[in-house]
Amino acid sequence: MKTEKSSEAKNSTTDAVRRTLEAQGRLLGQHDQLLTDIWTSLQTLNASVTALLASGRAELVPPPTPAEAPRVASQLFTAAPREPHVPVPERYSGEAGACASFLLQCSLVFDLQPLTYPSDRAKIAFMVNLLSGRAAQWATAVLENQTPASSSFPFFTAELRRVFDHPIQSSEASSQILSLRQGPSSVADYSIRFRILAARSGWNDAALQGVFTQGLSDDLKDELAVREQPETLEALIGLATRLDNRLRERRRQRMSERTVRPSGRFSRLRETTGDSSAFVPVPAGSSSCSPPVRLTLSGTLLWGQESVPTTFLVDSGADGNFISQDLARQVRLPLETLPEPKTILGLDGEVLARITHRTQAITLIISGNHREQIHFFLIRSSSSPGVLGSPWLALHNPQFDWPTGRLVSWSVNCHTNCLRSAVTSLSGSSAPAQEIPDLSQVPRDYHDLGEVFCKQRALSLPPHRPYDCAIDLLPGATLPSSRLYNLSRAEREAMENYIGESLASGLIRPSSSPVGAGFFFVQKKDGTLRPCIDYRSLNEITIKNKYPLPLLDAAFAPLHRAQVFSKLDLRSAYHLVQIREGDEWKTAFNTPLGHFEYLVMPFGLTNAPAVFQALINDVLRDMLNKFIFVYLDDILIFSESEEEHVQHVRLVLQRLLENRLFVKAEKCDFHTTSISFLGFVVARGQLSPDPAKVRAVMEWPTPSSRRQLQQFLGFANFYRRFIRDYSKVAAPLTRLTSTLLSFRWTPEAETAFNRLKVLFSSSPILTHPDPSRQFVVEVDASDMGVGAVLSQRSGEDQKLHPCAFFSHRLSPAERNYDVGNKELLAVVLALQEWRHWLEGATQPFIVWTDHKNLTYLRNAKRLNSRQARWALFLGRFRFTLTYRHGSRNLKPDALSRQFASEPGEMDPDPILPLSCILGAASWQVEERVREAQQSAPDPGGCPPNRLFVPVAVRSEVLHWAHSSRLTCHPGVNRSLHFLRQRFWWPSMAQDTKDYIAACPVCSRGKASHRPPAGLLQPLEIPRRPWSHIAVDFITGLPPSQGHEVVLTVVDRFSKSAHFIPLPKLPSAAETGELLVQHVFRLHGLPTDIVSDRGPQFCSQVWRSFCSALGASVSLTSGYHPQANGQAERTNQSLEDALRCVAAQDPSSWSTYLPWVEYERSCGQHTF
Repeated sequence: MKTEKSSEAKNSTTDAVRRTLEAQGRLLGQHDQLLTDIWTSLQTLNASVTALLASGRAELVPPPTPAEAPRVASQLFTAAPREPHVPVPERYSGEAGACASFLLQCSLVFDLQPLTYPSDRAKIAFMVNLLSGRAAQWATAVLENQTPASSSFPFFTAELRRVFDHPIQSSEASSQILSLRQGPSSVADYSIRFRILAARSGWNDAALQGVFTQGLSDDLKDELAVREQPETLEALIGLATRLDNRLRERRRQRMSERTVRPSGRFSRLRETTGDSSAFVPVPAGSSSCSPPVRLTLSGTLLWGQESVPTTFLVDSGADGNFISQDLARQVRLPLETLPEPKTILGLDGEVLARITHRTQAITLIISGNHREQIHFFLIRSSSSPGVLGSPWLALHNPQFDWPTGRLVSWSVNCHTNCLRSAVTSLSGSSAPAQEIPDLSQVPRDYHDLGEVFCKQRALSLPPHRPYDCAIDLLPGATLPSSRLYNLSRAEREAMENYIGESLASGLIRPSSSPVGAGFFFVQKKDGTLRPCIDYRSLNEITIKNKYPLPLLDAAFAPLHRAQVFSKLDLRSAYHLVQIREGDEWKTAFNTPLGHFEYLVMPFGLTNAPAVFQALINDVLRDMLNKFIFVYLDDILIFSESEEEHVQHVRLVLQRLLENRLFVKAEKCDFHTTSISFLGFVVARGQLSPDPAKVRAVMEWPTPSSRRQLQQFLGFANFYRRFIRDYSKVAAPLTRLTSTLLSFRWTPEAETAFNRLKVLFSSSPILTHPDPSRQFVVEVDASDMGVGAVLSQRSGEDQKLHPCAFFSHRLSPAERNYDVGNKELLAVVLALQEWRHWLEGATQPFIVWTDHKNLTYLRNAKRLNSRQARWALFLGRFRFTLTYRHGSRNLKPDALSRQFASEPGEMDPDPILPLSCILGAASWQVEERVREAQQSAPDPGGCPPNRLFVPVAVRSEVLHWAHSSRLTCHPGVNRSLHFLRQRFWWPSMAQDTKDYIAACPVCSRGKASHRPPAGLLQPLEIPRRPWSHIAVDFITGLPPSQGHEVVLTVVDRFSKSAHFIPLPKLPSAAETGELLVQHVFRLHGLPTDIVSDRGPQFCSQVWRSFCSALGASVSLTSGYHPQANGQAERTNQSLEDALRCVAAQDPSSWSTYLPWVEYERSCGQHTF
């Protein structure tokens, strides 16, 4: 049965094949017949065309020769020229860098084969067939949705370019070309990469030559230094290529000619079935020619979840990387069998061993942060667990300090690849720290998080984050440069250690930057040296980061219920942030050892605090003000109970470890009830100054200059909230900070200085403000100042305890307020000072004042402008204003009366005393001055041959110099000139100016000769045609072909103009469209547009239009058409010309506008 079924199946298959062949035969026959018919038709058409041509030419030219006639017809229907063969472009999968080349290859195919791809659909189909991956998915969506790109080839290519082509911008190309280095590649390869970036950078030839030379290897730089510099970039590349080829040839010759005669045995590795010369000698184990001490590196092997620390011998003569078989078996390294075994040969050709296995790709970590994937051949070795040979050295090109056997730095390629990839992974399989951190000062509750205290990990290169420190320079700023500082012997040794450790850790790298800051040291308190970089010049041209730092006053508000505190200090805080990629060259610094640049954020950058605060705030944002407060690298953790505190600290430590932020255990405090933080001592519900800071104030030396006094007051202001009557006590010191007075240390200043130091040592302890409890604000005002006390009742004794003190000296204008306004001012200033506590208080607070009339404020029907402003501010608060008798309002009253009145401040001498009203003083004024000097002698500084004028007689002297018959009321300069011939006092110029300004005779009899006030500026002088234009309108013209207005546009450089007829005055948007259509498309965009103050040019639309163009708007001053003189004068000339040419028919003036414009362009003009 099976045989019969199989035979039947074969017969049916044969019949099917026969039927298919017959059908194909019939189809071919039909095609043959169709081709025959087409050929017949072509022959007939050929004969018809030939006859037509012959008859047409017979009338014009002599008949062709018999040899020529058939040639014409045959040329008409000869086969089309064969199109050249063009290779099909490679498939494109959507890479941004390959989009432009793919489109170029396709365009070449279409240009060389136009008959093959005659339509847009054929071209689109050809390109779609070459797309794959993301590009194919995009094309599928385009074709399925029947978008315009599916039928229009230009639209299709434009959309493809828009979606996938992201060319490198000029700025990005510039930063890449600055960091480009030759490395181990040849000059030919380096020049190709350089040319690609150079074409996109837009730099000139001279700049490219310098950058190209800077990126060459040191050997080529040495060779080029002794040769004449080529004139062009192409000549420089050609010379460098020839030198590089020659240097490589010489190295190959030296390698081939090297003859080593070792006493021991070396080995050569080769494939068993291949050429024995495929590998160079490598040491197998130890040999007698090896020096007693060999250079070794410590490293860690990682695979899966396993890690093994080990050491590696560095041998430049080894032609591979090897690992001991015993170590591989012991730690169970993943292995793989070689496709073809290899043998180890000695130099004499003797077979020493065979290699049959190697490790799979495993991770090797060196220096804590250098990570790579590597294979090792397995060998028997008892002297070293592993060997890193010539391939590894050529790939990474590390620099060693051979006398000490220490790795100094890695190559630029490592900084780009190995070092960065080593730190980006935060998974559990990351390399473990090589050191065990000291956790003796850390509670056992956090020992499982000991890695966050690891010093070695903190000193490694951090990962790139969105918070990398950006250094944006001001446009057009000159790059800074600095000098090289002289260093002592100790400083030089410290510098060498710092540079070496930083290079090994990957924190810095060699630089070729055009900038370089100075490098020096400052001595710390313990005598050690701290490196410093002088970034002052760089900071001056850096755009400042405005990220705010926390306010300390608001920082302690959430601490009112805290019972347990811990403080964390981050290790190498700024070095935990990388410099933004491409900005590293801006951090370059100069040392005697060379030119280096930072990869991490160094200390001294102006934006470093803001950058780090932004990072730490975002890392801990969900915890801020709940149970932590962060100020840069200081973290305060506070909780209400011990159990809760342990959870809070663990959360913070885990978050820091996850974000590669590490803590300095020796500077941390854990689980305390009182802690010193940022100059304060924080305890349970209390806040007081740090005793260490107070001791520093007590030991502060007496200031001998204004700058030293400012430093003391700046430090003292930090604790002014703890000092009652602070403004009163510090007033004599504050006056000495004025630059209008000479600095003289007076007994009053000495008393105030010592009094402040005593108050610091005995300052009261303030309580933490609790927003859930009611506040009490006590205010008072005096003739010289205002004072206030913020208090809350304690839950223990129900007594008021101070939270903060406030005092303020009134300005001269504020002293003129009446009593009610002064008291109200005290309330406003106190609420402004403590707004962050009072505005968000849960309960309405109470304001105590000893002025009853203040209660009218909320019910007053009429308020002056000042009171209205204050009423709007006070409306933001919920409070009750309560009268309190002055006898009970002692604390704020004392604060407000702490300011002593200044001599002569409240009762100044009259400008025109009664003794001077009857007539002008005689020359006896000098005797009056000498008499006054007996009670007020010269303080010093009086020029020779002049009299010092005491305060009591200055008004007499001013009256004599200005109002006497000798002077006749001169101006300020002449009065000063007259006075300086005989008299002097420090404020003579200002007093003279004030006296003359108040002189009633001058105010009545003299008129002002000054020009009107304003900010008028001359128009900028243009330097090229059509960069500065003036526009104006001519209206009121008779109708002409529907036009009644002319828009005049004048080039202020060449004086040429365009006249545009309009039916009516256009709007601002229409004016912009007219300028684009008639001016900008012909002459380009201007930088400045002058116009009058018409509604079109004063509108927001016009300003937005000019801003979008990058053009400034220059408006004429009101009723001053002269400012737009060129446009106004051009209008006059146009009107005169139109009156002449259209005198017979005024309605035809619009037809003459082009001719007037032509005459103006060809003629000579002076306006």
